Amino acid sequence: MAVGLVRLAFLALALAAPAAHAAEPQPMFGMAMHGDPAYPADFTHFAYVTPDAPKGGALKLEAVGGFDTLNPYTLKGMSAAGLGLTYDTLMASSLDEAFTEYGLIAKTITVPEDRSWARFDLRPEAKWHDGKPITADDVIFSYETLRDKGDPFYRSYYAGVAKVEKTGANAVTFTFKEAGNRELPLIVGQMPVIPKHYWQSRDFAATTLEPPLGSGPYKIASSETGRSIVYARVKDYWGRDLPVNKGRYNVDTVRYDYYRDTTVALEAFKSGAFDMISEYEAKKWATAYDFPAVQDGRVIRAEIPTHTPSGMQGYVYNTRREVFQDPKVREALAYAFDFEWTNAALFHGAYARINSYFDNSELGATGLPSPAELKLLEPFRDQLPKEVFTQEYRSPKSEGENGIRANLRTALNLLRADGWAVKDGVMTNAKGEKLSFEIMINAAQGAAFERITLPFIQNLKKIGVEATLRSVDVNQYQNRVQQFDFDMMVGTFGQSLSPGNEQEGYFGSDSANRPGSRNLAGVQSPAVDAMIRHIVLAKDRDDLIAATRAMDRILLWGHYVIPQWYLPYNRLAYWNRFGKPETLTLRGEDTWSWWIDPKLDKALVR
Repeated sequence: MAVGLVRLAFLALALAAPAAHAAEPQPMFGMAMHGDPAYPADFTHFAYVTPDAPKGGALKLEAVGGFDTLNPYTLKGMSAAGLGLTYDTLMASSLDEAFTEYGLIAKTITVPEDRSWARFDLRPEAKWHDGKPITADDVIFSYETLRDKGDPFYRSYYAGVAKVEKTGANAVTFTFKEAGNRELPLIVGQMPVIPKHYWQSRDFAATTLEPPLGSGPYKIASSETGRSIVYARVKDYWGRDLPVNKGRYNVDTVRYDYYRDTTVALEAFKSGAFDMISEYEAKKWATAYDFPAVQDGRVIRAEIPTHTPSGMQGYVYNTRREVFQDPKVREALAYAFDFEWTNAALFHGAYARINSYFDNSELGATGLPSPAELKLLEPFRDQLPKEVFTQEYRSPKSEGENGIRANLRTALNLLRADGWAVKDGVMTNAKGEKLSFEIMINAAQGAAFERITLPFIQNLKKIGVEATLRSVDVNQYQNRVQQFDFDMMVGTFGQSLSPGNEQEGYFGSDSANRPGSRNLAGVQSPAVDAMIRHIVLAKDRDDLIAATRAMDRILLWGHYVIPQWYLPYNRLAYWNRFGKPETLTLRGEDTWSWWIDPKLDKALVR
């Protein structure tokens, strides 16, 4: 009997050995958040590029405001536009997949099934612009420097990393604090790599106007502080023939000229001063682009469809301020914003109202919570507004010519029920405190948001609420936002098809009082924290969708913003001198895949 048991045990071990060997993680050319990459291991280029696109020519672009540093990775200073062109990352994202990355500096990535660690094997041909190789030591230095001296965003973004080690002649392994975070290997893959031999003798945290050493497809050719910056294509760029780069970065030079505001920039575009402009103002798109060059086809106006979440744009309440700590007050004030009038009178009916932090996608909450959502929400039922479980959130809507009157009555009723009353024309609480606050806008946006915000302020005045408008210059605006020094502001929370760890920076309790974080509203909610954790640890796409929708409901019914509007397409105007691929990405046009068409360029008269 004992012998038989020994033989059975030996047989079991023999059968198990091949299975264990098969489970050994293997190096991969690319990795998706969920499922498998869309492209095969031998792919030569992305589907949305023209691989043999001609090189050459000069591209002129615009930026608004100014700059005083050439280091884009720190909190200090205003960095110049386009600096990302000078640096490579470990891996590169595909623009026609939800969240998939393929090797760039890293030739392969190796992860176990539970994604508790990730090993990146670097390409031996990867090099800096000075010809020195990119090494494992550079990767470790980059991680530590960004974490310790970079923008606070990186500290939050890489918080799940436990340690980083050199695990081969040209390999680096990141070990994570916990297993199951499917996004962390991809987050590390997005990390820009900076040269240790350049930065170790310089102060990374300080502003600098010395062009830093990079490794990307372009390097800084010249710059004039606050006025312009020019990038030159690196002719012997080490990564030019990689599948992730083939057909991209085709122009020889890229120049950004700075303008005081968007109105001045548009006039410069009309005169031919630069090549393309993205338009974010509906009124301008409807009325300011009917100039001769558009009429005769020298300038193309394009509305390019996108298939990504709208994200959230709105008036953001700073809940760190006492005036906005009561969610009932926040709910009431939202009724004073008349989107329907704003859209008709100012936007020519161009926009759709935002009703979700993930509108225009399957990630947004609709209807009542599904069983999967309820399972996540139920433990927090006592902490959440009952509406999370019983109602679909819809932004306040005004009906008919006088519809805002009904909304203002609703606002008054909500405030009165919360202990407020109008005394001598001013909304006042039981302590005698007035309901008043300041709305801060960026001066670079100028008249665009003034004409939107002033009617909102007038509506607030009708219910006794005192709101004032403050327009501040670009540098002051950035500093005040980083220090959360505002009552209310216009803010955006961009979202992707694959939300993950960045949600902690947007809405996590740990980021609420961290200067420079993206948690503008100061959200501190155990329920939101739990949903973020479920998003990060989602086992599959269905699990991710349920957690994202559950978080969406909590945020919407928490009334942290007054939702504004979105477009399911991008507005782009450009001088007709470009060739471009026929295939769009999920995000619209990839303009870095465009090229200067010699025939069109020669025929173009500005």
